[in-house]
Formats: sequence, C-alpha cells, structure tokens
Amino acid sequence: MDRKSLGSILIVLSSLVLIGVSAVCSSVVREGGKAYIVDRVGERWDVTQAESIGFKPEGFEYGLGRNAFQPLDDSQLSEKVEGVHKNLRIIGVEEGSLAQAYSVPRLTRHEIANSQIGSKSIAVAY
Repeated sequence: MDRKSLGSILIVLSSLVLIGVSAVCSSVVREGGKAYIVDRVGERWDVTQAESIGFKPEGFEYGLGRNAFQPLDDSQLSEKVEGVHKNLRIIGVEEGSLAQAYSVPRLTRHEIANSQIGSKSIAVAY
C-alpha cells in the first residue's frame, strides 16, 4: 500500500472516531464502482476505501470537510465571568497581554470556534 492510500485511510478512520459510526448520513451514492456520501449541502465525499476495509457508508454522517460542523463565532461568546463554575474545562489562548477562554462543553457541540484575539483571526478546536 502506498503512502497516499494509507494517508487516506487514516483520515477516514480518524474522522470516524470524531463523527461516530452509528450516525446516519444524508445519502449514499454509488457510481462507477465508487461509494460516496452526500453531505447536507450536497457536497460528495468518496468513501470507497473505507468501504473496502469493512466500513458501511450508511454509518457516516455528512462528510469530512468544511460543512460537517457549525462553528462558534464571536457573537456567541461572552465576557461575563459571573456564574462560571470554578471547575469548568476550558481551552485558553494567549497573545501578548490578551487572553481568551473557550468552554470545552460548548466546543463539544461545535468542535471549532472562529474567533479573534487582538487583530489576529484564530480557530480554536476541540
């Protein structure tokens, strides 16, 4: 097996861990000997290799790319600290004298936050 094929399989397997094999996808399309899943915006994802090693395309959810997760944005973040539990798990980002914290429980529902710290655009992922 060449490096490209192995890399593709590892990407698919890693994504399976993230999205879970028990989820239901939008649809599965088979054509020309290939298997595709179609995400909720119509983008197709080739899962032929995953199927060839035993995974069922019907178990994938939505795809592996940019449309798979709805990110948080700064409009959903707050500067309030009152009522925040002292044991809340967070991901912290620091840039110079600026610092921001992102709630892990909130990130588990979105998996990524598109944000800014100072004048820099950042992506915080969990």
